[in-house]
Formats: sequence, C-alpha cells, structure tokens
Amino acid sequence: MQFRDLERQYQGFQKEMDETIQAVIRAGQFISGPQVRQLEDKLAEYVGVKYCLACANGTDALSLVLRAWEVGKGDAVFVPDFTFFASAETPCDRGATPIFVDVSPDTFNMDPSSLEQAIAAVKAKGELRPRAIIPVDLFGLPADYRAIEAIAEKHGLLLLEDGAQGFGGTLDGRRVCAFGQASTTSFFPAKPLGCYGDGGAIFTNDGALDAHLRSLAVHGKGTDKYDNIRIGVNSRLDTLQAAILLVKFGAFVTHELESTDKAAANYTSMLADLVKTPVVPQGYTSAWAQYTIQLEDEAQRDQVQAAMKEAGIPAMVYYPRTMSQQRAFVDVLAHQPFECKTARMLCQRVLSLPMHPYITLPEQERVVDAIQKGL
Repeated sequence: MQFRDLERQYQGFQKEMDETIQAVIRAGQFISGPQVRQLEDKLAEYVGVKYCLACANGTDALSLVLRAWEVGKGDAVFVPDFTFFASAETPCDRGATPIFVDVSPDTFNMDPSSLEQAIAAVKAKGELRPRAIIPVDLFGLPADYRAIEAIAEKHGLLLLEDGAQGFGGTLDGRRVCAFGQASTTSFFPAKPLGCYGDGGAIFTNDGALDAHLRSLAVHGKGTDKYDNIRIGVNSRLDTLQAAILLVKFGAFVTHELESTDKAAANYTSMLADLVKTPVVPQGYTSAWAQYTIQLEDEAQRDQVQAAMKEAGIPAMVYYPRTMSQQRAFVDVLAHQPFECKTARMLCQRVLSLPMHPYITLPEQERVVDAIQKGL
C-alpha cells in the first residue's frame, strides 16, 4: 500500500499525460512556454483572484512575497509552531524574526487567541516591529481566517496565507489561496495538486505586487531579460511541469477532491470510536493533504505505527518536533514570548494515515484493522 499513490493516479490519465509531455518535448519550449500562462490563468480563476504567478517551488513562493514586501531585520513575523520548516525558514532568510504561535488541538491550525497574545507580547517588549502573519492551512484545512483577517487588520499587519497543504479547501465559500494580501501554494508531488517535481505559485489581487513578483522571479528583470531593474532570483516553473499540472488540475477539480473527501468520511466513520479523528468545523472543507489522527500519547502512537508497519501499511508523523524545537531557530528563541504547549503535545500524538483520491474502501479497512490491533 502506498501512502499517497501517485502511480495509481497516473494510470487514470496515462494517455493524456504522455501525449502532453511529448507535445512539450516536440515543441522544445521548455522555459516559459505557453502552458505556464495557461496554468496561471486557470488557477487564478479557480481560486477567485486576479493574478497567479507560477514559480519554482512553494518555499520560493513565500520568500518572493516577503522580499517584495521588504520584510527584514527588526521585523516580527508570526507563524504557527506546528508546521513544516519553510513557513518559519523564509522569514529568517530575509533577516526577520519568526514568532511562534500555538495551534488549536482540534484543527492543528494557528490559534487566534495565541496570535493575539504573541502580538501583544512583542509590542510590549518593544525590540521587534510586528510586521506580518503567515497562517498555514495544515493537512488540507484552511486556517481560521474569520478571526485572523480581523486581527491582521486591527494591528496593521500583512497577511500571507501559506496554502501549500490546503489547495482545494474552502472557508465560507472562499477557496484556499484567496486570503490575505497574498497567498502561496506548493506543487510538490505529494500535495493535493502536485506536479512531477518541484513547483509553486503565488496568488494576489494586487496588480503592482504581481508585477513586482514577476520581476523578482526572473533576476529582477524590467522590460526584457537583459534589463535588470532590481536584484532578484531565478524561480520559474518550467513548461513541462506546467503541462503536467494542467492535466492533473482537470482530474483534481472533476473528481479527486470529491473522492478524497469520501475517503476521509470513510475513515472518520470507522475510527470515530477508536481514536481522535480530524475536525472540519462548520463552513469549512478540507483538501485532505493528510488524514491525521491523534493517539493518547507517544507510547500508544509507537504501538499503532508498529502494528501498521507489520501489516505493510505506511504511516507518517507530521511533525515529530515543533518549529521552536528546531536547532536552526535557537538564535531567535530569546524573542519567543511563551511555550506553545498544544503544538508540543500534538508532536507526541499525531499520526497520518494513507490518503489519496484512489484509495479503496478495502484498503481503508485494512488500515483501520491494523490500528485496532495496535491500540
């Protein structure tokens, strides 16, 4: 059994995918081919924003926005303590200081009350300037933008949505990557919408920001590639990956999101009396990047994971340690106003199960049987 079965996915549209790849190879326009702009237009329309810029990966997407906003030394950027490294790495790379915010024990996402507490503490200390918030749509579920958008507006902070895991999810009818002044996603192969390599995208309704980002992503170009008006980077989504994503996007919107949601409902029905299952609050939908259960403690999780391994079933721990426990951030912890206790608790309890649009009910029943044996 595969954790996320990309081979089975490919078999579903193999003929179209092979023809698409061959068409790019025959045309020979491997950089900035027409498929890149076609993809950007489709993604912007789907999300419901004016602009989409495809780039090399999801980490670059975050970094490019922070660079365009001139976030840097002396700035505090508020990020969840329970997330992937890139969400806090990119502010550090710009010279800013990440301030780690605790998360909800039910949704795994940034806790608005902890965010308010962190902003107040930074302001009271006076050493850093509160500048931006980077909520993360963890495991496919949008963060609580009802509260977070209001907090950002109240304190005059920039809001950058990290939708790397959430693309396809919704809150009150708004799609992931439609929140904040800018938002980003990743097309890493294991993401809800993934390519066959690295890729990412930035979304915004701000035309000036979009133009700035397009310049930054191609060496700070101006009117052409030999007219360089600022220091930029090289962060383009290549034509082959764009073409692959166009095929996969069709499957994503026509049936994959629905199939994944049904698989999640199956898991929840079978596991509800055994373990703590994921929560999807009213008004939300999840893209189910992961289906993550919670065990009683680390010892029980180890037992369950061992039972699953014995049955030939993969399971993953996202994440075994918090951001504030990463050695790379030791130099910024002097600015951390409090310990994120919920995030640390989750690191000891979470376990993610095999999850993808093509998983079958018998396979899910095998997963549940293995969990029962490990409890």
